[in-house]
Amino acid sequence: MNLPNDPFLLLSAVNTKLRDYYSNLDILCDDLGENRMELEEKLADIGYYYDEQLNQFVPR
Repeated sequence: MNLPNDPFLLLSAVNTKLRDYYSNLDILCDDLGENRMELEEKLADIGYYYDEQLNQFVPR
């Protein structure tokens, strides 16, 4: 599956998938064939990081 390139649409799509379908970011990335480091870097560029406790990307 292709995730959106726009970082804000990406944030929304990833957080929705984490909330509804995946118990953690590693499983999401494995299932969708995404590189976790690249995904985290894209979202860090707009001020978000992955919070394992919440299983969501949240603002810094």
